[in-house]
Amino acid sequence: MVANKDGLPVLLSDVAEVKFGAAVKRGDAGINGKPAVILTVEKQPGASTIELTEAVEKAVAELQASLPADVKLNPDIFQQKGFIVNALTNVEVALRDGFILVVIVLFLFLLNFRTTAITLTAIPLSLVITAIVFKFFGISINTLTLGGLAIAIGELVDDAIVDVENVFRRLRENRKSPHPRPVLQVVYEASSEVRNSIVYATVIVILVFIPLFYLQGIEGRIFAPLGIAYITSIAASLLVSLTLTPALCAILLKNVGDKQEKDGALVRWLKKQDQRMLYWTLDNPRPVVLMAGGMIAASVAIVPFFGTEFLPPFNEGSFTVNLSAPPGTSLEESDKIGRAAESLILRVPDVAYASRRTGRAELDEHVEPPSNSEIEIELKADARPRNEVLADIRRELGALAGVSVNIGQPISHRLDHLLSGVRGQIAVKIFGNDLLELRRKADEVSKAMSAVPGVVDVQVEKQTMIPQLQIRVNREALKRYGIQAGKVAADLEVFFNGLVVSQIVQGQQYFDILLRTTQEERTNLESIRNTLIDAPDGSMIPLHQIARIEYNPSINAIYHENTQRRIVVSANVEGSDLGTAVKAMQQAVSEKVELPQGYFITYGGQFESQQAATRLIGILSIFALLGIFLALYHHFRSPLIVAQIMLNIPLALIGSVVAVLLTGGVFSVATLVGFITLTGIASRNGIMMISHYIHLIEHEGEKFNRHMIIRGSLERLVPVLMTALTAGLALIPLTLDAQAPGKEILHPVAVVILGGLVSSTLLDIVVTPAVFWLFGERALMGYFAKKNGGINEV
Repeated sequence: MVANKDGLPVLLSDVAEVKFGAAVKRGDAGINGKPAVILTVEKQPGASTIELTEAVEKAVAELQASLPADVKLNPDIFQQKGFIVNALTNVEVALRDGFILVVIVLFLFLLNFRTTAITLTAIPLSLVITAIVFKFFGISINTLTLGGLAIAIGELVDDAIVDVENVFRRLRENRKSPHPRPVLQVVYEASSEVRNSIVYATVIVILVFIPLFYLQGIEGRIFAPLGIAYITSIAASLLVSLTLTPALCAILLKNVGDKQEKDGALVRWLKKQDQRMLYWTLDNPRPVVLMAGGMIAASVAIVPFFGTEFLPPFNEGSFTVNLSAPPGTSLEESDKIGRAAESLILRVPDVAYASRRTGRAELDEHVEPPSNSEIEIELKADARPRNEVLADIRRELGALAGVSVNIGQPISHRLDHLLSGVRGQIAVKIFGNDLLELRRKADEVSKAMSAVPGVVDVQVEKQTMIPQLQIRVNREALKRYGIQAGKVAADLEVFFNGLVVSQIVQGQQYFDILLRTTQEERTNLESIRNTLIDAPDGSMIPLHQIARIEYNPSINAIYHENTQRRIVVSANVEGSDLGTAVKAMQQAVSEKVELPQGYFITYGGQFESQQAATRLIGILSIFALLGIFLALYHHFRSPLIVAQIMLNIPLALIGSVVAVLLTGGVFSVATLVGFITLTGIASRNGIMMISHYIHLIEHEGEKFNRHMIIRGSLERLVPVLMTALTAGLALIPLTLDAQAPGKEILHPVAVVILGGLVSSTLLDIVVTPAVFWLFGERALMGYFAKKNGGINEV
């Protein structure tokens, strides 16, 4: 009852139509071209995606039994579980294969099951300690933490290799001695001989990784877990090498000389070749150094010509397609466009499912107007390479006229949106005051960008003129009737948008009671003009007497950034690297687009993040190098010795540059992370070699001469090659398939480290003795002077 008139009740049904009806439809959905309802399940932070997905699948199977026969539930439309499982499996396989290669290398060099077993204990024990640390601090095992272990797997035995090899060699020498000492004493002295070198080498490897934790944004979130796993496992391997390894040597190698009096055939051959090379090197030290300097200079000169990208593209096994019809397109028409797009996509034989959402309601995590559609494409397990499938989908969707198409991948798309606010790798933002001028310049920029090779999915932000019903109140008329403008606006909102005034509760269900005018009155201009507004005196005033009502073209949306109006032209890059494409794009825009005074352009998205990350990594690299220098200087107390050890870093750069060149010639943030990691690893060989030279002079009566350098180099040849080969070969599984899920981020890191290890190890065998022959005597005099108050003769 709404009133009582002359004793008779006036019911709501007397003045209004009361019925059940659907809420205003803001969106629609479909799967493989058929109508559907899509339910999205999101996990809470910290929950396991795999476990949650399995629980949801179980619940869906239980629900299916209670549904009508013609209603089917399909939980396989889009699951991140598939990508996660594939990524974890691929990294686990790489970890396993790397371990196998490490075992093979160790046995080929040592030819002794006991020494191999002692050395290999470092791997499982380091991984166990890492797992305990992860459990204690609540760190999850994921693709990136496993990736950190996969990169470190070959290095986990480095400290043990150096210790075991030196103990093994000293025990054999002791066995041949006419007056052999106790085994325990030999093991202790042999371990002590290399202990400082092991500690400092490992500390430097860990030290250079620490700056990566200062990376910001997405790249910081990606590489921090990798760094944690890497540092933890390396520190654990150091602990094992300092404690368990010497103890096992004392127990298992006490009879080492009885059966194996000489090196294996491989080691003898390597030493023979190295000895010949050393004689030539020491006869020609200056040409060797000049040759190395020329190679370093050439590699540095090549770097500026490489392409750049933010992060390597993921291979998620699925795609996300965004369709944007002109603003104002009705839901019905947009739904037809979406169904047509699904049919075109399904023509590609590699597509398993195409699920579409057209329009997104206000309470959705990503509100979208009815003119926009998002299609998730799930590929078959035996699909062709990603680039081929993507090219076919783009070709098929090219048949949609008047519709902007943007294709990416689910996770990558969302990363792009986080970086720039648009779903595209590149966001060109044009700032200015006049909206019409902004749209004109955006069209010019769009045409210039479209002509750049490799640039695809170019689209201008939808800022267009659409017809709008405008109601402008006449304030003079309002004064005459005593009506407030706010009262008119509130009444009109109830009439046309509706107002929820109450709820009906039936059992466990509840329904909103919505008050609004009929569809005919909301869409008829004459009815709107005659809408009655209550006046304070009780009279009813037609709307046209107090307001001007008309349809006028108006902009659909106005966007601001930093208080300035802007419009965005977005694009993706395919078949080219991001840096090259953006440079060509900037040049094309500067040549073809002339901006009025007060207008300017900025380039955002992945390009902006890549530049910011590169600058930050460059700064962090300086601190990493400074940290290496300070740590080495603390041990050797000689800038000349430190400089000779750090020479291995530019020697490693040579191989890294060649490796990047052979794998596409593109630098990314992952590549730069590989360079930082390599600086610590490359320093290890120099520390081992020069520390042994010093030990021979200080403790074994050698003088600074060719014989000492040749002896020290030959005695360090095996551990240097073993540590380099185990660290390098363990990375090969990560370099074999750059497109495999889980390996995309790790592949550039592994390529850089592997290439750098090859060049630094091979050149170190030649260059370090030559440099030490030229500058070592002076460096040793300074070292002993500071350590012992001066030694007259070296």
